[in-house]
Amino acid sequence: MIEILPAIDIIDGRCVRLSQGDYERRKTYDSSPVEMVHRYADCGLNRIHVVDLDGAKADTPRNLALLEKMALISGVSIEWGGGIKNETSLHAVFESGASYAVVGSTAAKQPALFANWLERFGAERMVLGADIREGKVSVSGWLENLDMSIETLTERFLPHGLRQVVCTDISRDGMLQGPSVSLYKRLQQSYDQVDFTVSGGIASMDDIRRLDKEGLRKVIVGKAIYEGYITLNELEQWAAGLDRSLS
Repeated sequence: MIEILPAIDIIDGRCVRLSQGDYERRKTYDSSPVEMVHRYADCGLNRIHVVDLDGAKADTPRNLALLEKMALISGVSIEWGGGIKNETSLHAVFESGASYAVVGSTAAKQPALFANWLERFGAERMVLGADIREGKVSVSGWLENLDMSIETLTERFLPHGLRQVVCTDISRDGMLQGPSVSLYKRLQQSYDQVDFTVSGGIASMDDIRRLDKEGLRKVIVGKAIYEGYITLNELEQWAAGLDRSLS
């Protein structure tokens, strides 16, 4: 069964969601990031995907004090991305309690450095962040587009043990229009040794059920939760293996 990773995006210490990666098209929610982790933990969701959008823009993590509080919550592990541009930042993220580090811009622009991190810190902790717009990789908080495909980016790191990729379809992120199922199905079938995490467009539990049927292994859900399209009860039922709608 596909694993659901609830998303928490942070700007100025608060939960936000962007539309198509646009910082000017953001919505801020009342719940605090730490409160949301507690809620997800109560639902039995073990891995939380957190993006430090301040850090992504500033090129260095900006919300590590929040990370420390999140990491203390029993039963969860934090997958943290945003602003990890050098080894000092990577160490700071791990020392603040993250179990996994998502690296996007640095991996694309300094592949030798990310390859080194994969080998030294382990593929079980290092996650490639591959954000794509119109088939090309986007970096620096989705503000810069590169002439590189996700396949090219992924294949760079296979010899170094890459096993985890979060692939965000920016055109669908925050739009609640459904994920690009064919994209993720193709990637997962092409690189079976890698776990691709679907990110962008999830609008309902039906989207998640479809991805599960297609053999996808992980999916990030953000705005659909905050906007009430997917309830905490539904997440709890899924995490407990009690969702019977697959048959």
